[in-house]
Amino acid sequence: MTMIPEDVAELLRSEAARINSPEFITADPVQFPRRFSRLQDIEIVSLLAAIIAWGNRPMICRDAERLLGWMDNEPYAFLMEKGYEQFPEDQNIHRTFFGRHFRWLMRGLHAIYSRYGSLEAFSAACGAGMDEAPAWKLVDEMQQVICMVNDGDVCPQCLPVNLKGSALKRINMALRWLVRDDGIVDMGVWKSIPKGKLFIPLDVHVGNVSRQLGLLTRKSNDRKSVEELTGKLRMIDPDDPAIFDFALFGIGVNSTSPGQKTD
Repeated sequence: MTMIPEDVAELLRSEAARINSPEFITADPVQFPRRFSRLQDIEIVSLLAAIIAWGNRPMICRDAERLLGWMDNEPYAFLMEKGYEQFPEDQNIHRTFFGRHFRWLMRGLHAIYSRYGSLEAFSAACGAGMDEAPAWKLVDEMQQVICMVNDGDVCPQCLPVNLKGSALKRINMALRWLVRDDGIVDMGVWKSIPKGKLFIPLDVHVGNVSRQLGLLTRKSNDRKSVEELTGKLRMIDPDDPAIFDFALFGIGVNSTSPGQKTD
């Protein structure tokens, strides 16, 4: 693999340090799981906020706020009491994500939490942290459980079906929130996945910036591109490659509004 020029590496380090600050939180979906202290609430809100994190950030935050309100700001209690079964199937939650998709996901999460107690315990039980691609392993295992309790139905609005090709941007972002433990933006409440095994949440903006910096050669924003990009970033920091998600978000932000980041 081609070495990264030192000036590019230094740019990434400095931008990561600049963007990874408490000020970042107020306009980002990470603000929502950070409101909670109980692990189960943090996990559920991280997953929901990440799943609807496509489109412009103000709309994402508006719709995440509204969804929390519908759950009376008690997501774990709402889940375990099966409040989602009374949620209207045609209620629009965010863009093409509707109540029927929400109910599909929550039924599966209810089964997971009923058996394992937390999503991290489920992740540990299925060996996601030992896998070289934790997000893909976790989604594969989640799909099996959630589809089973939904009579075999899949729901690509919640979890991608093509795991061989999907960049899993939203799940990789949720894992960054849950695993990275520097205590600034990300919460670090999971210990079962080493942060060195995290992958970059790859969206259009991150992909474009990465190509401009010579970090990514592939034109598609797919799984192979995530693997290529993260492999390059591990050359700079093998123990914490996902920290450079902040840098790739911030670089070029004047020409590409942060509100225009898309999945």
